[in-house]
Amino acid sequence: MRVWVDLGNSPHVALFGEVVDELRQQGHDVLLTARDHAQTVGLALERWSDVVVVGGRSPANLAGKAAAIGGRAHDLARLLRNERPNVALSHGSYAQALVAARLRIPLVTMMDYEHQPANHLSFRVARRVIVPNVFPTSALRRFGAKEQKVLRYAGFKEQLYLARFRPNQEVLAELGIDPQKVIVALRPAPEGALYHRTANEYFDELLDKVRRRSDIEAVLLARTPVDARRYAALRGVIVPRRPIDALSLIASADLMIGGGGTMTRESALLGTSTYTVFIGRPAAVDAELMRQGLLRDLRTGGQPVFEKRSAPTRPVPEERRREVLDTIRKALTEAV
Repeated sequence: MRVWVDLGNSPHVALFGEVVDELRQQGHDVLLTARDHAQTVGLALERWSDVVVVGGRSPANLAGKAAAIGGRAHDLARLLRNERPNVALSHGSYAQALVAARLRIPLVTMMDYEHQPANHLSFRVARRVIVPNVFPTSALRRFGAKEQKVLRYAGFKEQLYLARFRPNQEVLAELGIDPQKVIVALRPAPEGALYHRTANEYFDELLDKVRRRSDIEAVLLARTPVDARRYAALRGVIVPRRPIDALSLIASADLMIGGGGTMTRESALLGTSTYTVFIGRPAAVDAELMRQGLLRDLRTGGQPVFEKRSAPTRPVPEERRREVLDTIRKALTEAV
């Protein structure tokens, strides 16, 4: 089987890492494409040498974003014309969905955010749609995903790779962090994303409080070069200038304040005290983490508790990893 995997954002490298490696070990041919956005290409090339880079960061405005998706789809279609994969796989790659529809390639798409408007495209085009159990059925219907094409899994997609993750204990020393202080990791909001159209002023207010405390080491994990330049100009906050082992950092941190989704969920699942200030419409997966007491919502009031952590990294159940992986395997087989 020839499988086309498209990596549209940084978290997709970890998410599909084991899937790609296992497919290749089993003798399947995998074509890897990646969008030059955030740390996607750098992380992908660290793992695989044959990644084809197509497209880059989208403009913040909707018209520009649509044009960028269309332009990337055109370039991907030209690349794929002679490749002819049997099936395509991504986590909500809308350019891939356009190409799959145009070239009649069976598409498997994953998604865990029910308020992403572009789901209207990928859910209708896809032959199989993979979502977590808590994903609302009403959203699947609204986006055109018929019941027979939907596969569900228990837990969270991040558990696929967190189950075998072991933190690098050297990451704090590499960043020059004093381990005796309270270590706070911060991730700004995904400004300009289709599902998050406004800046998160509350995040900046919290950062301002954090960076002025002498008992805290604050590390901000920027999303874009613009973010990095903006926050690096501030005193009292460390902004890494190159890609770092972010998972090891949040696993070693005492506290995580997230303005977005994936990294916030990773932190909560690893047992770091985690707070969200995401101002978009909340996802069902985040609501489930809150129900389990693993994630706290600062949008409803309250303040973070800045103290050293007492518990080590929480182990992620191996059965959760297997369930997500098996669901992807099943979807690929059924889609062909």
